[in-house]
Amino acid sequence: MIYVGTCGYAYKDWIGPFYAPKTKPAEMLPAYARRFRAVEIDSSYYGVPKPQTVASMAARSTEDFRFSFKLPQTVTHPADPASLRVHDDARLLLESLEPVRRAKKLACVLAQFPNGFKPEGNREAYLREVVETFAGVPVIVEFRNAKWQRPETFVLLREIGAGYCNVDMPRIDGLLAPSSDALGPVGYVRIHGRNAKQWWTGSNITRYDYIYSAEELVPWTDRIAEVEEQVADTYVFFNNHASGRAAQNAEMLEALLDDRYGAQAEEAVAHARGGSPEQTPFAFAEGDDA
Repeated sequence: MIYVGTCGYAYKDWIGPFYAPKTKPAEMLPAYARRFRAVEIDSSYYGVPKPQTVASMAARSTEDFRFSFKLPQTVTHPADPASLRVHDDARLLLESLEPVRRAKKLACVLAQFPNGFKPEGNREAYLREVVETFAGVPVIVEFRNAKWQRPETFVLLREIGAGYCNVDMPRIDGLLAPSSDALGPVGYVRIHGRNAKQWWTGSNITRYDYIYSAEELVPWTDRIAEVEEQVADTYVFFNNHASGRAAQNAEMLEALLDDRYGAQAEEAVAHARGGSPEQTPFAFAEGDDA
């Protein structure tokens, strides 16, 4: 089954473009779950959520909803890049995720490493340590350096039992090319936008400030289908979150996947049952800032 969603959901600038006016923070996840069946929680990158917070997420989402949690930056961006010690935040996150595990809503965790993390020195050994910390939970690894996009990486990931994150990002030397690779039971795709001008110098908002056209997303329907053929479930998350653009593009991709699968779409693409959060489609057109 293919699950399409966004990286995060609790954005104030989504009120209006995606959420109904005056939507309160506590109402955002239930509203989001009326439109999508999965979300990637990125706030866990900045700090380990409390178990009570995770339990609340599980309670406020539909029974068939799925979560992916991003590993803390203390784990994927360690202060000492030569150390093999995995920060205690990894263990704390695993403990905090118990409510969604019990609810059978945890799809996986995502380990997104920076561009400076390369297949050199003891970094492969460190990667192994991180994955072993999350024994029993599917771990998806996202690399940001093209040196990892080689056959040896997939041998390593298969050996340690980790999955691979395919990406769409600017066509810049040193970044990864689009792919349709999958390892283990979970397929994963993150779509970041193609804002090349802001990629190295922008903030975590401006770097991903981009809106995809349908023509740009069509090739991904075939790649996603190739991933899905190799795994039990595939998760596709849009990270171009400024002004609700991630949600707009997620809706667009869902429709494109429905077209690709035709009569088999209901069996291939997971759809929420409640319609859009404000019961109306997006009102702004491509390129608008509303």
